[in-house]
Amino acid sequence: MKRHWNYIAAVALFAILLGIGLFAGRFFLYLTMRVMILSIFAMGYNILFGRTGLLSFGHAAFYAMGAYGVALCCIHVTPHPLAAIAIGIVAAAILAVIIGFFCVRHTEIYFAMLTLAFGMMVFSLMWNLRDITGGDDGLSGIMRSPIHLGVSSISIAKDSQYFFLVLFFFALSFIVIHRIYQSPFGLVLAGIRENNVRTEFSGIPVKRYRLAAFAVSGAFAGLAGSLGLLLGSNVTPFAAHWSHSADPVLVSLMGGLQTFSGPLVGSIVFVLLREIIERFTHNWMLWFGLIMLAIILGFRGGIVGSTQQYLQRFSR
Repeated sequence: MKRHWNYIAAVALFAILLGIGLFAGRFFLYLTMRVMILSIFAMGYNILFGRTGLLSFGHAAFYAMGAYGVALCCIHVTPHPLAAIAIGIVAAAILAVIIGFFCVRHTEIYFAMLTLAFGMMVFSLMWNLRDITGGDDGLSGIMRSPIHLGVSSISIAKDSQYFFLVLFFFALSFIVIHRIYQSPFGLVLAGIRENNVRTEFSGIPVKRYRLAAFAVSGAFAGLAGSLGLLLGSNVTPFAAHWSHSADPVLVSLMGGLQTFSGPLVGSIVFVLLREIIERFTHNWMLWFGLIMLAIILGFRGGIVGSTQQYLQRFSR
């Protein structure tokens, strides 16, 4: 019965998003695309944090690698959007494997600090490699070229057109991550989160699974960075800064750390709250932080987790 309602909720969600793409104004389209891109970033991150129990403070490095991968591909190789996005994802996944190889040997605070150190190292490289990354100016003016499909092509130059490409990748990510959660691989990750020592004693190579989770999570961060680059047409080294790595952490905590839909709900709240508060005060960071603190402390299991607990008690 619960699965039946989950399917209905998923269909309703995508029907709403499709309606937004067809009928909403330009600003609302832009806002919805930001929510979907942040959701991809947060849902991928939650494979590592919520599912495996590993807190990373360096995931912005993979987001930035995806963005720079698309930008450099469009400038030097091919402007084809799908090819550029594929290169961005692969570049982020490779970087995640390299960094993860050194990080997954450790847990808890040591893992978190290592990811932070590697993330800031990537930020420093992107800042100083001016000939490649543009330095502090970054890379800008990346145009959204048409998607060529043999004899025909699909234009994504307008936001109303690009919205459906973002929606496609959001739906694909939603389905793939849900399958990961339900797969034996996802169940092993949950076992590692609950008791990594017992999981290792059962004969499962814990470090390999952690590295796989790290690489998959990094690939989704690269996808989010690729789509974000095409949305804003520019990228700077600050995309790799540690402060950007805090976004998926906060989103996951607000929505619900150990729930599948938590990152999505948290992304909606995060983007809308920030957009509304910025319109009313110059000290938006203060009020934004206070409201997020109230949500995180008031909903101990996140918005989704706390709601599920309340519904379970009500049904009893």
